[in-house]
Amino acid sequence: MSGSQPTLDQRRAKHAWDAVQHALKRSGDHQGQDSKKFGGEARRLPMRIMVSGLGQALAFLEAKNEVRGLLAELSDWVLERRGLGPGAGRDLLQAVIGRNSDFLRRATDETLAYLQWLKRFAEAEGLTDEHEAQGGQR
Repeated sequence: MSGSQPTLDQRRAKHAWDAVQHALKRSGDHQGQDSKKFGGEARRLPMRIMVSGLGQALAFLEAKNEVRGLLAELSDWVLERRGLGPGAGRDLLQAVIGRNSDFLRRATDETLAYLQWLKRFAEAEGLTDEHEAQGGQR
C-alpha cells in the first residue's frame, strides 16, 4: 500500500486545499487578491463556465483584475495537469485561446472538476464574500 499513487481526485483535492490555505495565509496579498474575493469567485465560476464557456469566464475574471490568485491557481493546476511544461506558458486563458477545441473541452472538464474541491474548501474555510454570507446585495 505504501507504494500506491494518489488518485487524480486526491491530487485535485490536495492542490485545491493548498491553494485555499495559501489564500488564507496571504490574504490581501495572494497575487493582489483578497481571500474573500478568492472564495466568492471560486463559488461563482462553475456557473459562469456553464453559461458562457471557459474562455469567456476566464476573460471575465481577467478583466476584474481582482482575482489574480484564483487565475494563477487554475492555470497552475489545469496546465500542469494537461502535461504542459513550464516552457509552454502558465496562463490558462492564453492556452484556451490558442489551442484546439479538444484542449478546450478537456480544460473545461478539468477546471470544473477542480473547482468542486476548491469551492468546497473555500466555503469550509470561510472564504466567501460578506454579501453572499449575509444574503445581501452587491
